[in-house]
Amino acid sequence: MRLHVIARGKIGRSPEAELIDRYAKRIVWPLQLTELSDNGGSIPAPLAPAREVLLDERGKLMSSEQFAQMLGGWRDEGVREARFLIGAADGHGEAARAGADLLLGFGAMTWPHLLVRAMLMEQLWRATSILAGHPYHRSG
Repeated sequence: MRLHVIARGKIGRSPEAELIDRYAKRIVWPLQLTELSDNGGSIPAPLAPAREVLLDERGKLMSSEQFAQMLGGWRDEGVREARFLIGAADGHGEAARAGADLLLGFGAMTWPHLLVRAMLMEQLWRATSILAGHPYHRSG
């Protein structure tokens, strides 16, 4: 299953970009990173069947184990692509939120979009490591 992170805004050369790159290199599943302008650009068509996850401050909170279990379940069901969308400063519109398979949150606090990308990449790496039985992750 391909993991596809689609984010509004350009990250450029930054400490967050270095973190994203570090985790991207560790993820052994197929991975695609797509950047769109803040208020334009079309979202690429998904590989069907796909699941769409919108990062949202009001989204569902999950443990790393639950997140891994969800991804593993989708993989085992034959889902070809899990898409993770990070919106611009104003977040996602109601139509996008209503059409998503999951609204995912990283807590009640508001996070900078560049940091959310790095946090998502770390959690994708952690989830795939959990599914592979890698000893790095310690369940708690």
